[in-house]
Parts: sequence; C-alpha cells; structure tokens
Amino acid sequence: MDAGKAIFETVDKLRQRRTGPLVLELDLTEGLTEGPPTDPLAAVLSMRKPRLADVLSGLRRARQDPRVKALIVRIGGNPLGLATVHELRQAVIRFRASGKLTVAFAETFGEFGGGTVPYYLATAFERVCLQPSGDVGLTGLAMEQHFLKGALTKLGVGYEVGQRHEYKTAANMFTQDRMTEPHRESMSRILESVTETFVAGIADGRRLDPGKVRELIDRGPFSSAEAHEAGLVDQLAYRDEVYEEVKRAAGPEAHLLYVARYAKAAAVRKLSHPMADSIALVHGTGVIRTGRSGRSPLGGSGAMGSDTISAALRAARRDDHVKAVVFRVDSPGGSYVASDTVWREVTLTRKVKPVIVSMGDVAASGGYFVSMGADVIVAQPGTLTGSIGVYGGKPVLSEMLEKIGINSEMVSEGANAGMFSPSRGFSPEQWARVNAWLDRIYDDFVGKVAQSRDLTRERAHELARGRVWTGADAHAGGLVDELGGLEDALALARKRVRLSEDAPVRVYPRMNPLERLRGPDSSEDKSAALARLRLDAWGPFARLSAELGLPAVGPLILPAWYVIR
Repeated sequence: MDAGKAIFETVDKLRQRRTGPLVLELDLTEGLTEGPPTDPLAAVLSMRKPRLADVLSGLRRARQDPRVKALIVRIGGNPLGLATVHELRQAVIRFRASGKLTVAFAETFGEFGGGTVPYYLATAFERVCLQPSGDVGLTGLAMEQHFLKGALTKLGVGYEVGQRHEYKTAANMFTQDRMTEPHRESMSRILESVTETFVAGIADGRRLDPGKVRELIDRGPFSSAEAHEAGLVDQLAYRDEVYEEVKRAAGPEAHLLYVARYAKAAAVRKLSHPMADSIALVHGTGVIRTGRSGRSPLGGSGAMGSDTISAALRAARRDDHVKAVVFRVDSPGGSYVASDTVWREVTLTRKVKPVIVSMGDVAASGGYFVSMGADVIVAQPGTLTGSIGVYGGKPVLSEMLEKIGINSEMVSEGANAGMFSPSRGFSPEQWARVNAWLDRIYDDFVGKVAQSRDLTRERAHELARGRVWTGADAHAGGLVDELGGLEDALALARKRVRLSEDAPVRVYPRMNPLERLRGPDSSEDKSAALARLRLDAWGPFARLSAELGLPAVGPLILPAWYVIR
C-alpha cells in the first residue's frame, strides 16, 4: 500500500512538473559563459555556468509560454561584461513586456565596493529585492591605469615601442609615467558614453529623473535602508522570503526551473530535421592567434585560433542548409596575420551567404579586424570596439643585466639576425624596419576598414588612430551598423534570408562523436576546426617580453587594463 502510494505521488509530481506553472530562475553568482566549450578543459571550467545563448533563447521562448509565470534572477558579485549586462537587460525587458513578473534579488550590490554595473542590470526588473544586511554600491564607473615607467627605469628596463597612432595606448604603461592627452580623452569618453547609457537605463527602470540618478550616484554607496528610502530597491528581504513570495504569486503548484535547463528542454521537444534550413552560429572568443583555438591547462583565458574559426566558417559556407552565418566575436585582438586570415574567410563567406557579426563585451583591434568584413555589425552600447591601430617593439634589458652582473654576447649571421633580442636596443636601420612594418599594418587595416565600411580613407583614419570606442559611439561613427545583442543578430539573419522567426540555430562546426575522434582528413575537413589544449596560450610563460608586459600574442590587441570597475 505504501509502495503504491509512493509511486502515485511520484507520478503526480512528474505530471505537475510537466504541466504546472513555472518560475524561471537564473543564478548569476558564478557568471556566464559566452559560447559552448571548445575543449574538455573548457567544459570542466564552465560546468556550473549557464551559457548566454541558452539564457537568451530560453527567455525568448518563455515570453510566449503560458506555463511560465515569473522570472527571478539572483545577481551576485561575479563581474559581468558591459555588453553581457546589456544583453541580459534587453532580454529581461522583453520578457517583462509579456506581462510576466520579473524579480531581481541580491544579497548585496557590492560589499564595501562598487556595485554600479550589477545594480544597472537589476533595474530592468519589475521588483528589486535586497538582503537587509546588503548595500547598493551605486558609486559610478572608473577605469584605472598604472604606469610602470619609473619603476622599470630604476630596474634598468627600457622599452623601444612604436605605435600607430596617438590613441593606440596599450604600451603607454611602460613608456609613459602619466596619461597622454589622447589617452585621457579616449578613456574619459568611454566612461561618459557608458554613464549616459547607465543613467538613462536606471532612470527608466526606477521611474526617476535622470538628474536625480546622477545625484544619487554622487551620494553613493548606500546602506540597504538608505537605498530603500531613495527608491533604489523595492523590498528588503532574505532569499527564502523573496522566493516564497514569487512562487506564491505564480500559483500553488509552481516550481523553479533554471532558464538554461528550460531552454535545453524546449529545444529537445522541438528538434528540427537535420536537413532543415538554419542559421549557423560561429563563436570567436579570446585572444586571436594562428593555429587552433584552445587554452592552456596552466590557466589563463582561451584563444581564438585562426585555423579553427576559418574551418568553422568554411563548413558553414559549404553547407547548403545553412542560409546565413552569425559570427559572435568577443575578443581584444591579437595577431595581425591571424586576424587577416579570419577576415579573408568572412569576406569569402559573405560572397555566398549573409554574414552578421554580433559583438560581445570586447571586439577591438584584431577583434574589430575579423568583424569588419561582415554584411552587418551589431554591437551593444557598452561593447568596447574600434582600436584600429597597431603597436610593436620590445623591452631593452641591457642596463638591468649589467646591474646584476650578467653579460650577454651574441654570434649571428645576418645584419638583423638578433634585432628582436631584448638584451640590446634596435639599431637605426632596424628601427626603420620596425616603423615600416607598423606603417604597412596600419595602412592595410585602415584600407580594409574603408573598403568594408564604405568610408573614405580619410574618414576611416579619423575613426582609427588606435582609438577605442563604445558600441554607442562606434554606431554614431559608422563603425557599427546596429545596436543590439545576439538575439537581434539572429533575428536579422533570419529576416535577411526569409526564414521563420523560430528557424533553428546550429553552432558550427557541427560534428558527431566519431568525427571528433578520428581527426580531420585534410585542412578542408570540418573536424580541422576542433580546439586543442595550448601550452603557449598562457602569456607569462610564452616569452620574456610577455612576462614584462608586451603581449606575445600579437600587435593588434586591446590592453587588459581596459576594465571598468
């Protein structure tokens, strides 16, 4: 009797889960992953993190699902990029427009620290709930740059670096002791642009005057009681209280389900025919290098390998069932040669079918290079892009080596055989070759920007000069076509080729387990796009110059200190 009752209760619970009301849940305390894992290590590292594309597609489906009654998101301290925050905010606003309840809960928006970015995300929700012991670190935005020239001079380390042009400031931390005027101008405008977007969003979400929002920013941070009194949060409550209220509002049989799980379950229920017309989604994430994508087992971020991305674009281009390609780019740049290789594949693909680029948090320098050949570029207002320029050079360690009693001698054949050795400076002839190299790369970059973006060379140079732009300013200047996120890019791709709004999206390259195991037959085989573990993907062990600050990954890269805190 008891066994029968238990079976009945289990069946009843399963029925309720299939038919009962849903409260979708998203936990951002561990952050998000941009794309699918490219290798086993990436799969392990991202195991507990939801994928951005799954969250976006899940929220899009849920808008039309009568079972879904509410969305509750736990916002934590793990930093999210500005473009990712815009993506999520946009998705929440659209979900909220369907009439469903949206609630943001945070234990704190910054614990004795800034919390402006996570709070900005929370203001997209109908209700913002804060733990009574929490704070709202609405303090504004800042970017900080350290200059090492003085310390390096004391150590006997010098730098011989050329740049194209005055806004290409990646090496300034080694060659300057303070911000140059172009450096300060560029960083100040980035903060102004992002602040304008944040103030407008917070004012709209909290039904406040923009002037009042700026006043509150200057008064922050706020205790929970102060934030509640100022109208920045709606309720002071603990997690159990907030979740219980939301579930009660959704109905007596409501249960929680993570958005990513919901999206995957919905995708399984709606499996399309493998031969159905579709949109290909290619992810290009990380520093751009020649070879295959991957990461180091020692740590560090992943790399966007030109071989991997090129093979994926070729596979999508040759698949008759793929009608358009969305290339998702989230990269600070890297190798000029690798960037040019990917650019070529983008332009070849564009001749066959539309290519839409969706920019993530960063698509600058080489990240812009690989993007500019697309039919349409879509970026978020907070995306960091542009940085159309180049720099190159080396550290010179001769004085430091002399100080510590190390003598360096070289035997070589060829006048310039040792020109890249850090133990001596460039000769005048070698420096002339370095500058000729920088001029050639810059001219090629600007020329391709002008050609791809239908600009005069003079206008392209004006927008270039190494300057980093926000997506909002890049859109105003013509470097970006539309403001929006991944879902907008996918919708645009479907519309371009007259596919239905729910036409399938398939990540490329698509391979079955056997294809992954057997390896490629040739460089034209789609399994050539497989990523790998890269022992050289962790900068500090790649080269001495990288160890001292000059990245070994290439001359087209956005400096790591372009981080808004």
